[in-house]
Amino acid sequence: MKLRPSFRFSRRTLFLAIGLATSFSAPPASAQVSPSEILNPDLRALEESYFQQLKTLNQSIARTKFPFPFYLSRFVGLDPAHQTEADSRGLEFARFHDRVILKATGNYNVAYDTGRLTQNERAASTFRTVVLPILEQLTAAVPEDLACDGIGFEISHHVHTRERSYDYEGKEILVVVLDRDDAWALARASTDSARQEILNRSKVYVSGTDFGLSLTERDPLNVQALPRSIPAKPDATSTARSSTFVARSSLLKSIHSRPSVSPDVPSPAGDPNPASGNPVLPSPRAVDPSPASSLPAPADAERLNEKHQAQLAALAKEGATKFHFADYAPPTFMVFRDEIALQMTLRNSIQFGRVKGSIYKRAAQSFDLFLAPQLKDLSDRISPDLQFQLFDFSVLNRLSPGVKGSSEAIEFICPRTALKQFVNAEITNQQLLDQSVVLVNGVRIALNLQLVE
Repeated sequence: MKLRPSFRFSRRTLFLAIGLATSFSAPPASAQVSPSEILNPDLRALEESYFQQLKTLNQSIARTKFPFPFYLSRFVGLDPAHQTEADSRGLEFARFHDRVILKATGNYNVAYDTGRLTQNERAASTFRTVVLPILEQLTAAVPEDLACDGIGFEISHHVHTRERSYDYEGKEILVVVLDRDDAWALARASTDSARQEILNRSKVYVSGTDFGLSLTERDPLNVQALPRSIPAKPDATSTARSSTFVARSSLLKSIHSRPSVSPDVPSPAGDPNPASGNPVLPSPRAVDPSPASSLPAPADAERLNEKHQAQLAALAKEGATKFHFADYAPPTFMVFRDEIALQMTLRNSIQFGRVKGSIYKRAAQSFDLFLAPQLKDLSDRISPDLQFQLFDFSVLNRLSPGVKGSSEAIEFICPRTALKQFVNAEITNQQLLDQSVVLVNGVRIALNLQLVE
């Protein structure tokens, strides 16, 4: 019997439906993000300055022949059947760890066999066949003194696993962030050793996990042993002047205008949310839109992130020491299925055995033994007056020991009301999961805790 998974795309794909609903048709192929769509004034100014170059570059990439079909897109993880008519404006300025970068986002329609290629080999292949060709065109299209801190890539590809009882296909997302000078140096590099040296001091992620990409080895490098040139905070040379949170579903995040649920209400005099060591989030009733009035848009989640920035940062700091929060993905508000969710990413402290073990058993143990015991403490740190509907817990599992081991992400998206009932012992763990969405590497599964024991 074969497992028939249902695919779940990047959260940014959820935003696509909202964006398309505001227009009669999708943007034409090889178009470019309009500066008027960008809320952040710094990013909007950059978009205006380089608009024509980016538009020409988009058209050039669209004409490029890759080994497998590749489509620029503002949304990663799209089903191949939907990519040709999707928003192809995949070049834009964005913020990454308080630095401004020019990013290229797209979907590469290759399906790597996990039995033949390791995660490092898959990432290296996408880097060679997609990232490098685009980088060469990008560095030729825009000036070397480009007024930003770096160049970023966010590329999704497919992975295919065959087991005795099922075929499993999911996706991986390769993210590479280069310092501006390193981007031009990499484009000019002619040997793997020169390219590797640049990669070793750049930010590389695979499916949200810091990754030591090796261009010549089967397994990745030890991340802890690598120099990383991009600082977590802006330095004196950074062009960044304001900051936003980086959501887990998209490590490279831009800010676009969307139809708001309700107009902004001026804040009362004084700071209603002074920064403190207390990570409990205050009530947003005075200024936050009511989710019951109409469907929330990404801009509404952005407003929550900006309004509660200090409190989210305090929660992230405490979570890193107490709840195993991943440092690269702080708590953030986002939109999932027309509802506002508070998303948190945690590293599982449980060490699992062989990769070929049951994904259902790992999901059950990740919930029962790791996540569930922490839910009461976590939920107690969130004000009951804060208006959002879902908790989104992403649990990162290490499937084999060492820095070269493989990993997976199991996501539990739980209704807030049901989670409250669970922590108050009003419903069972199974009843909570029955009302929730459970995803393994982006693929939805049905999880019956008793059946997997």
